Amino acid sequence: MNVLVTGGAGYIGAELVYRLSQKEDVASITVYDNLSRENYNFFTSLSHKMTNGKVRFVQGELLDSRKLRKVLKDIDVVYHLAAKVSRPFANVDSHSYEQINHWGTAELVYAIEDTPSVKRLIYTSCASIYGKSKNEVDESTPVNPTHHYSISKWRGEDHVLRIKNKINTYVLRLAKVYGFSPCIRFDSVINRFMFDAHFNKRIQIHGSGKQIRPFIHIQKVVDVLLEMRLTKAPSDIYNLSDKNIEVLDLVEILKELYPDMEYIFINQHLEMSDLIIKPELKISKYFPIPQSDLKDEMKEFKERFAFS
Repeated sequence: MNVLVTGGAGYIGAELVYRLSQKEDVASITVYDNLSRENYNFFTSLSHKMTNGKVRFVQGELLDSRKLRKVLKDIDVVYHLAAKVSRPFANVDSHSYEQINHWGTAELVYAIEDTPSVKRLIYTSCASIYGKSKNEVDESTPVNPTHHYSISKWRGEDHVLRIKNKINTYVLRLAKVYGFSPCIRFDSVINRFMFDAHFNKRIQIHGSGKQIRPFIHIQKVVDVLLEMRLTKAPSDIYNLSDKNIEVLDLVEILKELYPDMEYIFINQHLEMSDLIIKPELKISKYFPIPQSDLKDEMKEFKERFAFS
């Protein structure tokens, strides 16, 4: 099969492209990325592992409909990972979120509709479209996106789901992703904590630290994405989460890994929002999510840093 990965030079995309390149049933992989996050590590850290000639890179924008149609020629499976994802600033510059995550997704879907070879579309959305909730949420829970990023991803879902009766179509609502990757994002919670604890010996906790958020390791995300290229699961929306963790529990593990680490609270009086994903995932019927120990994962992460 021939595969297109939008955002293939990103945090999740780079790992996915590498793993796809090792699959015998995958003949070619086209990485379509605008390099807005300057993930040039994709071309160095992983390139020596992908020497089988399967991977090609195309620099382009989601809103470039002409280029999208060209790269989609003879493509069988599309992974749509590309997005503007700078969450700490997600309530700034609403226009760019709308243009990239909403209308960029629309352009991709229009192009797929004009490409008969495409038989499968996998779209990575986000669990944050549920908003805040102290009760467990699942796919039947009404969404309540509260910032420009989650709103734009939700609108992107509408475009993707519009073609679910034409081709196999999957929407994965991801929990917060963590774990080492050569193209790692250090603006997500666990990754940021690990960097600051390792190199600065100090972390910052926003609010009381009692807020609960859903998380999933990057390798578990990639495992599911790989299976999605072949799955017989019905076209649908699927939550993809592994652990609901209180921030202070993360701090306790970090203190064990870094005994001399300090931590300070920012606006400790503020009660931050919770989001709890129901552990019994609908997707587990097709792809069981293996259990893992968070401390072991964070210890392995620590060992991947090049120096102290």
